[in-house]
Amino acid sequence: MRSTRIGLVAAAAVLALTASACGSDDGGDSGSGDGGSESIKIGIKFDQPGLGLKQGNDYTGMDVDIATYVAKELGYEADAIEWVQAPSAQRENLISTDQVKLIFATYSITDERKEQVSFAGPYFIAGQDLLVRADDSSITGPDTLDGKKLCSVTGSTSAQKVQDEVPGVNLQEFGTYSECVAALVSGAIDALTTDDTILAGYAAQPQYEGKLKVVGSTFSEERYGVGLKKGDTELCQQVTDAITKMVEDGAWQAAVDDNLGKAGYTPGAGNPPTPDACS
Repeated sequence: MRSTRIGLVAAAAVLALTASACGSDDGGDSGSGDGGSESIKIGIKFDQPGLGLKQGNDYTGMDVDIATYVAKELGYEADAIEWVQAPSAQRENLISTDQVKLIFATYSITDERKEQVSFAGPYFIAGQDLLVRADDSSITGPDTLDGKKLCSVTGSTSAQKVQDEVPGVNLQEFGTYSECVAALVSGAIDALTTDDTILAGYAAQPQYEGKLKVVGSTFSEERYGVGLKKGDTELCQQVTDAITKMVEDGAWQAAVDDNLGKAGYTPGAGNPPTPDACS
């Protein structure tokens, strides 16, 4: 009996040691933060065709393609990206509170924003432009808008800039750009103004293909950057290197063509841009 008891105790000790060793290994793996389950949260727009658009479980657009490329260079495959909606008014807060690691959302680099976040890039130079019906040759720029009906979203600085420059323009403000585009197609308004990339994205949608055109006479400069945590120069440099590589290997041009090319859109002066130094 005594030998049996000794054998059982020894076996139990071996099992305990084995369980302890396995528990130690699991704890080491979960604590390291490495592994296939690791993901990255990236902010994009969910409502901008051609740039950042969510349809069901699918995410498409130039910003999405560029973000996916950059994420892969950082070590994250496409299925490891968690897309987060990044409305314009919430972008700085999403970064500062660590709800996202990066933001690709037609995010113009400005001195005011750099007080709260850092930027890598720019990865694209956009400019304010006009969207008109494809058969309308009367509108060639802001100076030809006198007496015309111009649409933009309520509170848009884009529309206000044009109204200041052309007092005779008849400004129509709608709740969304989609409403403006529908009104343009129907003939209720004559033109829509905002960034040329956004306009090209709408014009490239299947239901509008061939019906709309971007005038192609920009009158502002918007430098789209990648928003990230203020002061994170290491991450900034990694993103900058990825953008540079994307331009050099042709993937940047492919992202532009695939998403905006159907609208006959050609990137304006300064593209592809040279990213700023990280600081």
